[in-house]
Amino acid sequence: MLAARTVLAGQPGAYDASLAHHAIGIVLRDHGNLPGAIAELRTAVRLARGSGHPEREIDVQATLGVALAWTGRSREGLALLDKAVEASRGHAAGRALMRRASVLRDLGRFYEAYQDLSHALPAFRRAGDTVWEARSLMHRAEVFLAFGVPRRAVADFVRAEELFAATGQELEYAKARHNRGLTALSLGDLPEALTYLDEAGNRYNVLGETNPDLALDRCVALLAAGLAEEAAQETDTALSRIPPGGGIAFKRAELSLAAATAALAAGDPANARQRAAQARRMFRAQGRALWEARAGLVLADARYAAGEHSAALLRSAEEVAARLDAFRAADAMQAHLLAGRIALRRDSVAAAGPHLERAARSRRRGPPLTRSVAWLARALQADARGSARATAAACGRGLDALQEHQGRLGATELRAYGTAHGGELAELAQRDALRRGDVRRLLFWSERWRATALAARSAPLRGDTELAAELEALRSVSRLLRQTEMAASRRNALERERRRLEAGVRARTRRALGSRKLGEEGFDVDALAADLDGTTLIELVTVDDVLHAVVVAGRRVRLHTVGGVPEREAQLSRFMLRRLAHRRPQPGDESALDYRGAVLESELLGAAAADLGDGPVVVVPPGRLRAVPWTLMPSLRGRAVTVAPSAATWMRARRTTPPAQRRVALVAGPGLGTGGAEVVQLRGRYPQAEMLGDGTATAARVLGALDGAWLAHIAAHGTFRADNPLFSSIQLDDGPLIVHDFERLARAPHWLVLSSCDSGVDAAVGADELLGLVSSLVPMGAVGIVASIVPVSDPAAVPLMLALHEGLQAGATLPEALRAARLASRGDPLAEATAHSFIALGA
Repeated sequence: MLAARTVLAGQPGAYDASLAHHAIGIVLRDHGNLPGAIAELRTAVRLARGSGHPEREIDVQATLGVALAWTGRSREGLALLDKAVEASRGHAAGRALMRRASVLRDLGRFYEAYQDLSHALPAFRRAGDTVWEARSLMHRAEVFLAFGVPRRAVADFVRAEELFAATGQELEYAKARHNRGLTALSLGDLPEALTYLDEAGNRYNVLGETNPDLALDRCVALLAAGLAEEAAQETDTALSRIPPGGGIAFKRAELSLAAATAALAAGDPANARQRAAQARRMFRAQGRALWEARAGLVLADARYAAGEHSAALLRSAEEVAARLDAFRAADAMQAHLLAGRIALRRDSVAAAGPHLERAARSRRRGPPLTRSVAWLARALQADARGSARATAAACGRGLDALQEHQGRLGATELRAYGTAHGGELAELAQRDALRRGDVRRLLFWSERWRATALAARSAPLRGDTELAAELEALRSVSRLLRQTEMAASRRNALERERRRLEAGVRARTRRALGSRKLGEEGFDVDALAADLDGTTLIELVTVDDVLHAVVVAGRRVRLHTVGGVPEREAQLSRFMLRRLAHRRPQPGDESALDYRGAVLESELLGAAAADLGDGPVVVVPPGRLRAVPWTLMPSLRGRAVTVAPSAATWMRARRTTPPAQRRVALVAGPGLGTGGAEVVQLRGRYPQAEMLGDGTATAARVLGALDGAWLAHIAAHGTFRADNPLFSSIQLDDGPLIVHDFERLARAPHWLVLSSCDSGVDAAVGADELLGLVSSLVPMGAVGIVASIVPVSDPAAVPLMLALHEGLQAGATLPEALRAARLASRGDPLAEATAHSFIALGA
């Protein structure tokens, strides 16, 4: 633009001045300053007309037509583009055709856009204009994506990349890489999509460019990953960067629709409804019928999510489905599924049938997420007809497709959040099993979609030196932030750097590829019964917000309906333990423990408490009820109790072979109220152990000691990060050791004891998954973990930990040793509250 301004300063003739104003208009248009761009382009048209060069006027008119369309004045813009196409020949005609195709594509008129591009490409090839050939290939590839043929799009994008690279078009090369990410999404390859989108974002940053399409496509990727709140933040940030009254109207409308879609996925139908209605008004004003129909779909979906299922809503959904069918849009499947759901809620199976049949057409083709939605439609149809066999088969096929999707993901985080896509399929099958009174099938379906992200470890990160460097930098910044005396400006700068480093770590780990299909081994109720061998398992299942308890004892499987999900009681019990564990004992403390335990048992186990026999117990709760002090309950107080994410993970842990060498690692972190007294005393019991503390407990040395250990004991303060569970940490001498650090281990310790830290808390995400420090160690080979579910007093934890290790040295398992240590604390309210704050996880 500076060069063009320089030309104008020299008072050039009309032709050269037209060229300069044309160039300035293009730059302003591409940077979102459409009013300024249109003013410059109108000046360029006037000058071109006076220059006596008709082809110059035609070229500028075509550019002006695109700018007008981007403001939403698509009819006026297309009229100018039509004139330009009619008045031009050869290479000039190709440019006009390509520009018109770009507008037609944005309007959803894909076939017309394809025709224009088919005529434009030969013109550029004859003229040897590789830059415009590459641009046309980019547009055609986007049309191929709209047609649902992503593999043809890949070929065009690859060729466009080659041409842009050869001609030094850095920005357009970045856009081509960006579009490869969109293609990967269409093919169902989320890690590859994130890789391309991240690369494109970095290239845009280097070039000083902001591309709203990147936010749109990242929103699609994040929604595919189940990260709805992050998708909402992405679109909100992009919208906030568009100046009031400025920017590209087309993109403002698309971002508003993306924000509505993200809000709906995040469970905010009121916000989704408002934004979708706003987007629909904008699309209507812009003459974009396809996009208007898409906004209508999100609007109808938001009304349904808010509880509406009126006849008027059914008509709206059917109208949207018909309009999307007319455009042959992929969204039509979702619209028919919505219409079918509404009809079923209105008890009209006949009205639902055709819509569900239409939505189910893609169940055998397309990427896994698309197939899973189609199988959901088939399952709803079968369920409405009362066909239990067909319902179960469709649910199974839908979950198979989702596990195929999960298997492509190397990051545990993405696998966990992504299970949200299968929650309805799993619950539909569970509901059918309950209706038939088939408790074994209920257990099977509960296990089918519980803790599936833990079925395989995350992609190995040991060899990623760049990740290791980022983690080390993050640790250093976090250590500096723990300093109490620091200027506010310095602290703010460090906080920004911490957020930047965390974003980098998160992006890098999400790009990891999966190594295998999950769930290959299946789940066998009889095999579970055989493995229990005298132990009783109780699995708590939530269906339609009602808690059920499935008890497996011997070969017997029984069902007890408990009632509502008592999350409040679980929170109250943790609050009480936290309070008792941090103050001097007072009269009535023991009674308070007894009372809270009785209430907790009644609310969580109900009649199932009397069906647990008298031996060890494995508790498999829903993710949101994992961090419960189970041993407070009267029926569990005197038992060895293990808490497991799922029956399948318990079985895998039980069958895991311990390491050949019984290597022990003892770690004491900084800032403990006891100075790490328990670790010092444990060194006397394990004379061959590697002991780290007093400055030697650094991340590198601790990870080296933990890797493949038979037993590890870490006394260190921990922090649970509810905002991002995988950045939960244990404090070491050189800073925090986060979950991503642990994921670099070749094998987690066989047994791990975490004392004096709030480390037993994980976040419940997805359908029924856990994310956090403890859960991340399960697929890495940890068989048993002892951790606290509330912060505990360092001094009070010492005798409990010493008693625990006394049991381990006597040959007890972790749950058995924790039971003995807990029983020894009776009579001392502080010690007893501390003991109940720890749970044994795994097997």
